[in-house]
Amino acid sequence: MLFNIHTQRWSDELLELFNIPASLLPEVRDCAADYGVTDEATIGVAIPVCGIAGDQQAALIGQAGFSGGMTKSTYGTGCFVIANTGPNALASGNNLLTTVAYRLDGEVTYGIEGSIFVAGSAIQWLRDQLKIIGSAPDTESIARATGIVEHVHVVPAFAGLGAPYWDPHARGAILGLSRDSGIDEIVTATLQAVAYQTRDLVTAMSDDGIDPSIIRVDGGMVANDWFLQFLADILGLPVERPANVESTVLGAAYLAGLQSGIFGSTDDIGALWSSDAVFSPSMDAGRRDSLYAGWQDAVGRVRS
Repeated sequence: MLFNIHTQRWSDELLELFNIPASLLPEVRDCAADYGVTDEATIGVAIPVCGIAGDQQAALIGQAGFSGGMTKSTYGTGCFVIANTGPNALASGNNLLTTVAYRLDGEVTYGIEGSIFVAGSAIQWLRDQLKIIGSAPDTESIARATGIVEHVHVVPAFAGLGAPYWDPHARGAILGLSRDSGIDEIVTATLQAVAYQTRDLVTAMSDDGIDPSIIRVDGGMVANDWFLQFLADILGLPVERPANVESTVLGAAYLAGLQSGIFGSTDDIGALWSSDAVFSPSMDAGRRDSLYAGWQDAVGRVRS
């Protein structure tokens, strides 16, 4: 690995191996730091750049995930779950990714992350390719009227399967159709598939020793209350939606605020976080496990 996440520096051995002058590589800085200003000649104003973070790392910061074990799940085109593992760069034994969550005041905080390739894009597929819904919000009323679908499974492996399977050759399928199956069942099963994939990731994290007590969610899909209740039920964990679901943008702004002195510490940021709604699990464990077993069987049928 060219960049050593344990020491937060470029590896001298690999620089020498590949004959890369160290002067060509950027200086490693905190996520909240002075990165110069924007080019006034290009955009008309010199704006200080005071923070840098990856997409999911910024969302974790935006969700005030500053304590070990805090976990957020973002539902955009794909789904990304990341848990704060504190100063421990946990090596996953279950096909998750070790990452730097952030570095502040010279101290590194690590995370463990799982990626789902298809989440909100599955809803777009229902709308744009199958043309069985008019808009994404339609899925909530359809699912409420239909109820949980037990025997129809949509596996949206349109680009293969991400964590924890990492199977690029898997392909999507609709399984378990009967004469009674229709649009409503397919739409509801698609929502359920996103929740099942999240359980895949949370189960892998649990097997790695990370057991969150609550999942904070953000992204476009979390406007759907039915989906979040099913997510809480299938995870067996409370799911909390913040008042501001644009956590990635918020996290980037928080970093800039730390560097510019608007915030004195991460505690100041945490005090700003507020909850919009909490969805508590109400499904019994037997049904939860039975539904998930059906999903696992469906995934097994599409894997390469």
